Amino acid sequence: MRPLEKQTETPSEIDAALAWHNGNVSATIATLLADCAYLRWQLDLANCAMSSGFARGWRPKTDRE
Repeated sequence: MRPLEKQTETPSEIDAALAWHNGNVSATIATLLADCAYLRWQLDLANCAMSSGFARGWRPKTDRE
């Protein structure tokens, strides 16, 4: 079995998020948590606005199962 090799050709999404915040890990995590809360709020709004027949009974869920 070959060891895992780190790919350095393209920056990862993690590196891009850290670069956006100048390497500040706490600010990066805070932004990601705020984005997650906003998206959950948007899902709740969509859930209230759509009828059950719109998506054949499917409803969006904010938490993973």
